Amino acid sequence: MLDIWRSWSVRRRLAVAGGAALVVVGGVAIAAYFVTKRPADVSIDAPFHKQKPQPVKTVDWPLYGHDLARTRYLPAKHLDPPFGNSLWSFQAGKLLEFQPIVVRNRIYFMDKDGTFYALSADKGQVQWKRKIGSLNASSPAYAHGRLFAVNLEPSQAVALEPHKHGSKVVWRHPLPGRSESSPLVHAGKVIFGCESGDIFALDAKRGTTKWAVHTGGPVKGALAFDHGTVFADNYAGEIYAIDAGNGHVKWTAHTQGGGFLHGGGVYSTPAVAWGRVYLGGLDGRVYSFVEKTGQLAWSQSTGAEVYPSPAVAETRHSPPTVYVGSQDKHFYALDAKTGRIRWQHSLGGVVLGSSSVVDETVYVSVIGPNIGTFGYDVKTGKQVFYNDQGEYNPVISDGKTIYLTGASTIRAFQHEPARHHKNKGHRKKGAGHQKSG
Repeated sequence: MLDIWRSWSVRRRLAVAGGAALVVVGGVAIAAYFVTKRPADVSIDAPFHKQKPQPVKTVDWPLYGHDLARTRYLPAKHLDPPFGNSLWSFQAGKLLEFQPIVVRNRIYFMDKDGTFYALSADKGQVQWKRKIGSLNASSPAYAHGRLFAVNLEPSQAVALEPHKHGSKVVWRHPLPGRSESSPLVHAGKVIFGCESGDIFALDAKRGTTKWAVHTGGPVKGALAFDHGTVFADNYAGEIYAIDAGNGHVKWTAHTQGGGFLHGGGVYSTPAVAWGRVYLGGLDGRVYSFVEKTGQLAWSQSTGAEVYPSPAVAETRHSPPTVYVGSQDKHFYALDAKTGRIRWQHSLGGVVLGSSSVVDETVYVSVIGPNIGTFGYDVKTGKQVFYNDQGEYNPVISDGKTIYLTGASTIRAFQHEPARHHKNKGHRKKGAGHQKSG
């Protein structure tokens, strides 16, 4: 081969060498394309079970996401806008990144600095407050007369017994990593994740470990529960289905990711409904997995990371739908079975917090530059509400009152019949929506 090479002219050698270089460069380019190419969205015919909830009157909202499945949906009646002026307004003075819970006419929440508050739900008056940590980014949970919380700093889980004008710490459990995974409580277990990648089930009475599962990445979001199974995700893009009784892993799945060097991690809390598990990914997609098997049913791309947890609802007037915002400054209503976009809105601001559905209205907040909370009719997508408060997780309800969380405030509203509201509503020019005081 060397003799043949030497027999060629310089021009021929250069031509061959150049051709070889082009082949190498072309091969590298083709390889790079397939390595870095973003996987296509998926949509298959997968199991889907419709089940329309019955309307409720007055209920508790005892944990982040309203129920154990984290649907973020309250099927109330006669609680859509318009609203009158706020019944009361509470100013915490510190960031309220996560919404409160409401139980037995009490509102419970923690501010960023780890101070636990109890307010009267009817007047917004402080019943008691207690410092339990120094840094917090989660909602508490209530079950069987106790409040359960986790903290970023110190890394701990805490159980409190609330009283009329105070509270008592029942136990503290140190954790191997920080936690902003709002706990769920089921069958005597407090279940949550932490940044060490661990998922814990603690004894609700004593705070001792019942079981623990280690995953491949930090667990940021809360966990969801349905039919004896806990569903979790992490920053490695892994989704876990875990037996709530013994901690046995039933199945694992993974997000698609955005191609080479574009991660597919998950911050979003899963929501479970209709035999599916829904969540948002940092690869810019919304996902639906089959609850029993972990099979990917569909994925739908947005224009940027999806940090929020989806709200999932089938209301009296709208079909099963997934509601979720994105950093692309849009809010989406997706067909829960197929992932098809039913309607969407450009909000003029990034969506980092999760939406909630109460009655026939879905609420979502945006941050910078267009800060505030928007409400949309779930069926048509028509805007029916606006308030200049709200940055992250805006609305909860007990079936008679809407509680709106702003950056550092909580306000209470009740439905006001249109005939009474006619001369009170304020409308933002050109926006066609209501602003409540």
